[in-house]
Amino acid sequence: MHSLDKYPDIKTLQKLHGRIISDPKLCSDTSLAIKLMRAYAACCKPDVTRMVFDRIPERNSVICNVMIRSYVNNHLYEDAILMYKSILSSGVAPDHYTFPCVLKACSASDNIRFGVQMHSPAVKKGLDLTLFTGNGLVAMYGKCGNLVEARRVFDGMPFRDSVSWNSLVAGYAQNGRFDEALEVCEEMELLGVQHDSGTMASLSPAVTYTSVGNVMFVKKIFSNMVRKELVAWNVVIAMYTNNSMPAEAVGLYLEMGAQGIEADSITVASVLPACGDLSALSLGKRIHEYVELKRLRPNLSVENALIDMYAKCGCLLEARKVFEEMKIKDVVSWTSMMSAYGRSGKGHEAVELFSQMQDLGIVPDSIAFVSILSACSHAGLLAEGREYYRMMTERYEIVPRVEHFTCMVDLLGRAGRVDEAYAHIKQMPVEPNDRVWGALLNACHVYNNMDIGVVAADHLFELAPNQSGYYVLLSNIYAKAGRWRDVSLVRSIMKDRGIKKIPGVSNVELRDQVHTFLAGDRSHQQSKEIYEELDILVGKIKEAGYVPKTDTALHDVEEEEKENHLAVHSEKLAIVFALINSSPHTPIRVTKNLRVCEDCHVAIKFISKIADRQITVRDTNRYHHFENGICSCGDYW
Repeated sequence: MHSLDKYPDIKTLQKLHGRIISDPKLCSDTSLAIKLMRAYAACCKPDVTRMVFDRIPERNSVICNVMIRSYVNNHLYEDAILMYKSILSSGVAPDHYTFPCVLKACSASDNIRFGVQMHSPAVKKGLDLTLFTGNGLVAMYGKCGNLVEARRVFDGMPFRDSVSWNSLVAGYAQNGRFDEALEVCEEMELLGVQHDSGTMASLSPAVTYTSVGNVMFVKKIFSNMVRKELVAWNVVIAMYTNNSMPAEAVGLYLEMGAQGIEADSITVASVLPACGDLSALSLGKRIHEYVELKRLRPNLSVENALIDMYAKCGCLLEARKVFEEMKIKDVVSWTSMMSAYGRSGKGHEAVELFSQMQDLGIVPDSIAFVSILSACSHAGLLAEGREYYRMMTERYEIVPRVEHFTCMVDLLGRAGRVDEAYAHIKQMPVEPNDRVWGALLNACHVYNNMDIGVVAADHLFELAPNQSGYYVLLSNIYAKAGRWRDVSLVRSIMKDRGIKKIPGVSNVELRDQVHTFLAGDRSHQQSKEIYEELDILVGKIKEAGYVPKTDTALHDVEEEEKENHLAVHSEKLAIVFALINSSPHTPIRVTKNLRVCEDCHVAIKFISKIADRQITVRDTNRYHHFENGICSCGDYW
């Protein structure tokens, strides 16, 4: 007869069960019944486990513990608590295995009231001082938000293991108290307690968005770990990705592979957004191949991340292919695809997708409306945008958030309705933030509306006094109007407040390596060659009709110097580097940390025609697909 301890497949198990029932001797064997219960529980059949349990005439704590654990392991936490109550009423005494299991049920179901009731009998039996029950109490109180009691139980434990420490770390992390979670980690270091993958897993709820100092501390914990399991790598990769450190996320992923650690779906879903942020398309494609090889699809998180990665790299056809191949799509899938079309200026395609989503009965949420409103804004679809806003508020009764107001101000502003955009802000029921005023200021810059621009800037200097981009926009508005005294005043204010203009940074991928360029950068090993080629290229595009747009450059320098300043913008350097180092007709993809300036936009259109290249530039606003002298945005950005 097969051993039940090996947990056979369900069909084999049912056959064995039938033989046991038909044999009176086997049927009365309690130890065999316990093994049968464990086997059914492992096969995710708690209902059958309960049926076996109910047929056992005499029950003890072991049998009851198996039943409780079956419920807990199959996420039936309320049933586990009810089972505990029933065994108490039947006179079976709980033991040191019962309490940790029931406390886990309390933790998972946020049932702190019953967890507190469990604490008292545990103390009476002296079990609160045992390792497993103590750990269960720390985890329960931490998960349910009573961190004072979690710490008190922890401090009272005569013996602690890594689970004890990690449970306390998790309690602080799950409740958003990341600094205190890290203090516990520091305490572990001082006492010589080794951090392990459990520590990293405990920190994971808090490392999504954190401070630079905390990121560095988590990095130190990770570096000092003797044995790094996959979960630890996943946590740190996700931390880097979510804290705008894509290069570090990609670097760690590559290091993980070099050490022979196999990525799982969580790794893939964490690193793909970083590939997108860096426009690291080659690596993103390799990861996609890995996904197919390891059969990590279908998986919503992975597939949505693939759509996001391809979209960020400007590869809409590849993103759409992944989207169409998905067996199950959620609202995130639709929203990601609509957003990809929107930021590439393909508003009509986004509108079509939105209609398809509704036809399939998928109810758009507030984020989906942000995507479609933004798509209308980027494509200049004013009437459609107004209609979607009305649909959101009236048909779906979604209360507009600041993000929706920002989209509407952007939509109206881009369409030249600057006065209407300003009126929309004044009617907002919530306080407008810097993104709302920033959208208005940007519209004022495009349409040379200095009066409203000054109003928007005043609000921005109050809401985001250290954000250099807003000062630069106002300065450029004044410069376009030829008000150089006001330009000097804005720059003087920036100097007095210690505000420096954020340097332009552009990334371009070449043979799996991401190369980074700053404006005027001469640190790259090919700088001499890049600048020589840039001079030649500028000469060629001037012959083709390019005229540098110097109207917002410093007025107190010679025209030639203005042109030289514009020529060394980071995106131009990145494009020339790619031209030198890639074969003819190879597409070029550049990611920039700032909005592409008007001069670069004009210049890249000419470069795409002269060099006969497809050039995609993703800035903070949108994607620009340049080909044969034309940009996909239609100069509407």
